[in-house]
Amino acid sequence: MEAYHKPDQQKLQALKDTANRLRISSIQATTAAGSGHPTSCCSAAEIMAVLFFHTMRYKALDPRNPHNDRFVLSKGHAAPILYAVWAEAGFLPESELLNLRKVSSDLDGHPVPKQAFTDVATGSLGQGLGAACGMAYTGKYFDKASYRVYCMLGDGELSEGSVWEAMAFASIYKLDNLVAILDINRLGQSDPAPLQHQMDIYQKRCEAFGWNAVIVDGHSVEELCKAFGQVKNQPTAIIAKTFKGRGITGIEDKESWHGKPLPKNMADQIVQEIYGQIQSKKKILATPPQEDAPSVDITNIRMPTPPSYKVGDKIATRKAYGQALAKLGHASDRIIALDGDTKNSTFSELFKKEHPDRFIECYIAEQNMVSIAVGCATRDRTVPFCSTFAAFFTRAFDQIRMAAISESNINLCGSHCGVSIGEDGPSQMALEDLAMFRSVPMSTVFYPSDGVATEKAVELAANTKGICFIRTSRPENAIIYNNNEDFQIGQAKVVLKSKDDQVTVIGAGVTLHEALAAADLLKREKISIRVLDPFTIKPLDKKLILDSARATKGRILTVEDHYHEGGIGEAVASAVVGEPGVTVTRLAVSQVPRSGKPAELLKMFGIDRDAITQAVRGLVTRA
Repeated sequence: MEAYHKPDQQKLQALKDTANRLRISSIQATTAAGSGHPTSCCSAAEIMAVLFFHTMRYKALDPRNPHNDRFVLSKGHAAPILYAVWAEAGFLPESELLNLRKVSSDLDGHPVPKQAFTDVATGSLGQGLGAACGMAYTGKYFDKASYRVYCMLGDGELSEGSVWEAMAFASIYKLDNLVAILDINRLGQSDPAPLQHQMDIYQKRCEAFGWNAVIVDGHSVEELCKAFGQVKNQPTAIIAKTFKGRGITGIEDKESWHGKPLPKNMADQIVQEIYGQIQSKKKILATPPQEDAPSVDITNIRMPTPPSYKVGDKIATRKAYGQALAKLGHASDRIIALDGDTKNSTFSELFKKEHPDRFIECYIAEQNMVSIAVGCATRDRTVPFCSTFAAFFTRAFDQIRMAAISESNINLCGSHCGVSIGEDGPSQMALEDLAMFRSVPMSTVFYPSDGVATEKAVELAANTKGICFIRTSRPENAIIYNNNEDFQIGQAKVVLKSKDDQVTVIGAGVTLHEALAAADLLKREKISIRVLDPFTIKPLDKKLILDSARATKGRILTVEDHYHEGGIGEAVASAVVGEPGVTVTRLAVSQVPRSGKPAELLKMFGIDRDAITQAVRGLVTRA
């Protein structure tokens, strides 16, 4: 443990004065806004003052500097005190605080990354610590730099399981550069938190998860200085006993004040009271960081060589993903892979074999895995690829949703999609994943149908901003593209065409191969079909789809290993809506499936070559 140097009385008083200025700013901002959480801010005032004006090392006028210590406000509703800190540090004008929550201001109700000092959006509780773990892991193992990571959590969010997934992760990987501050202010939104002020139980829980846990009086700047000064070879939890609404006479530690601003006359009176306790207006300057983080460039990462597949050879796209990622890892030492204990199924183990130092095993904690990736990606330090069964990303949907709000650049690969996985049954079959990822703002959804397309998808995803999802399949299917085929986001491929085509059939993954098989069967009946591979389901190649439809009498048939809702059929239907003379017929899984052989299940749920053949026949004869 490093020796603790107690600050002198002048510094301690300056920290108390700073905390009270932060209180005043939080009260005034929320009263001006007519909404917000002043009591949640006031419980954290001393913590924030000590953190930002004694403990942390950062450049106040360059919040995103790679050398800076990091801070994540997991209890995002206390955003006004975060904004007050950056005004105190000189980055924001004090007057801007009064524009809190206005449409004309960047100071949203909860932290968002349009603010230069916010790395990850918070406000959906229980997610900040996972992102902080990703930052700390990156600092310790990839950057090998001295910056530290601090995360403040509220006691209410400690009921979220994702917090404890992150606690376990930090302990497993000995993230001694990570400090979690638990603001135990006793009161939740509608009720007291379950443990209220039973500080010893919080401490035992943190210790059971492998953390160094220190209980402090969260309103004592001296105790906080001492606690932050301790460094052990494990993550540290500062368990701060605080009072909600501290400093607000008549409201401190009282229920029913969560998320309520003070009325103007009351706010003015309280501000006067708190102002009377401030002894000096002099501000404490931030301490600059040690500049030892390496410079990093993650732009334009290209495969070292073209694909090396042979048309007709068979490979599952899940395996092609693993091979592609391992290959891309040689192009940049900032490509990293994360998995949730499925690496021998998703084939991310191929990456681990070639780049063991850049593989993060997240174990069976998919919510935390996504948060770790978001943390690793902050400040453009890494390009993360997460993989698990696509079905298991559904439990992390809130983390994925918040990643989009965080403007995060992460890549998620979901394997084992659809009924084509076979015998494992419906709990393992992703049949909702396209709907989920299509709904995420600014997302890109790749659905490659062979090894060549998969390799191109991985390369494109690494260079694409936002949330990228790559959907991979379990069955082995033939390579249909030449190695020099050019793939671009939003560009579909015509895999089969003739001048006599009567129906445009759109499939992806296993159903594209079923469509090609159906084309052979229909040829015997002198019926020609045009077969399209969308490659990306979002964005969809609307122009090529419409051109093909018009060349095939306006008839489109979609076939997908996914439920009807939100998949390829609905994407195509929404793309052509209002186009005269164009009809869309959809084949998809229409009920909860069961175990069976892949071919049996494709047949049972009406998405195999025979079902396609029958549907095409119906469309042609109906005409």
